[in-house]
Amino acid sequence: MTQHRRRVKQDRPLKERMAAQAAKLKERANQLPAGAERESLLKRARIAEIGAHLVDWVKSPGLQPPK
Repeated sequence: MTQHRRRVKQDRPLKERMAAQAAKLKERANQLPAGAERESLLKRARIAEIGAHLVDWVKSPGLQPPK
């Protein structure tokens, strides 16, 4: 018996999803007092923001294919 991979068609671009996740994480972090959990959420938000910017970088016209 073969297993079928569940496929999901995304309705929003990756950049938009990552930016929304970063905003949600920042909002949750702002509701917490200073501490390790808050710092962890802020770190995850920064990673999501960087990921959203990487999408722009990868799609930029300034990149040249390897020769």
